[in-house]
Amino acid sequence: MILAGSVAPIFAIITAGLLLRRFNWLTEDADQSLLKIVINLLIPALILASILGNETLRQPGNLIVPPVVGFGAATADIAFGWLVAQWSGAATRAERASFAMAAGLQNYLYYALPLIVLLYDPGTVGVLFVHNVGVDVVLWTIVVAALSATGLLNSWRGLVNSPIVALVCAVGLNLAEPHAAWLTHLLAPAGVLLTTARTLGQCATPLALLLTGAVIGDHLADLRRPSPRLVGAALLVRFGFAPVLYLALARFLPCSVELKRVLVVQGTMPSSMFTILMTRRYGGDSRIAVQVVLATTIASLAMVPLWLALARLFVPL
Repeated sequence: MILAGSVAPIFAIITAGLLLRRFNWLTEDADQSLLKIVINLLIPALILASILGNETLRQPGNLIVPPVVGFGAATADIAFGWLVAQWSGAATRAERASFAMAAGLQNYLYYALPLIVLLYDPGTVGVLFVHNVGVDVVLWTIVVAALSATGLLNSWRGLVNSPIVALVCAVGLNLAEPHAAWLTHLLAPAGVLLTTARTLGQCATPLALLLTGAVIGDHLADLRRPSPRLVGAALLVRFGFAPVLYLALARFLPCSVELKRVLVVQGTMPSSMFTILMTRRYGGDSRIAVQVVLATTIASLAMVPLWLALARLFVPL
C-alpha cells in the first residue's frame, strides 16, 4: 500500500495533464515552450539543488560506476528488444529497430525522477542524474544508429544540453567546495543560489508529468486497435527482462546503496516517451513506438508497485 501510494500521485498528475489537454487548457502550441522551460531551467535547477553540498557525490564510486552501469543496462535492454522484435510482428528493419528502441529504452527521467524523490533522499536523486548520463549516451548513439543510417555524428550534439552542462558544473563545484571557503559561503544551504535552485527544481517534476499526460492524451486514439503481439512483446521486454536484469545488478553489483535504489526504480520503468520523437526524427516507425510507449505506461500502474515490492525482498535498501 505504501508503494502504491507513492506511485498514485504520479498517475494523478499525469491524468491531470491528460484532462488539461482534453479541455484545451494545455494546448499543443504551449508544449514546446513549456518543454524548453523544463529542460533548460527547471531540470538544471533540480540538478544543482540535488548535487551541490551532496556528500554522496564526493565519493568516486558514485561518479564513475552509475553512468557505466546506466549505459550497459540500457544497451542490454535494447539488445533483448531487438531479439524479441521478430516475434512482435515487426516486419521491416525500420519496424524492428523502432520496436527495439521503444521497448528497450526506459523512461529514465520524467517517470523515475518523481518516484525517487518520493521514496528516497536527495543523495539518491543526485546519483540518478549521474546514472542518466550513461543512458543519454545510449540514446544519442545506439538509438540513432539503429533508427538511421545517417546523422550519427550530428546526434552527438544532443549530449551537449542544459541538464548535462548543469550536471558537470554541479559535480565540479561540489567536489571543489570543501577546498574553497568562498564556495562554502556561496553554496550555503540557506543561501540565495541553493534556495533559488530548490524553489525552481520543485516545479520540474509536476510540470514534466503534466506534459507527459498531455502527450498521452494526444495519442490515445492509437490504442483503439493495438497489435496484441506487439503489446505482448513490449511488456515482455519492459516488465519481464528489464526488472530481472536491474534487480540482479542491484543485488550483486558492489556499489553504493544510492545506486542500488536507482537501479531498482529504473528496472520498473515503462518505455521512454522520447522514443516517439526519436522514431519520427530518424526515420523509424512512430506508430510502433506510440503503441509500445502507451501500453507499457498504462501497464506500469500495476507493474511498478509490484516490482518495487518484489525488489524489497531481494535487495537491501
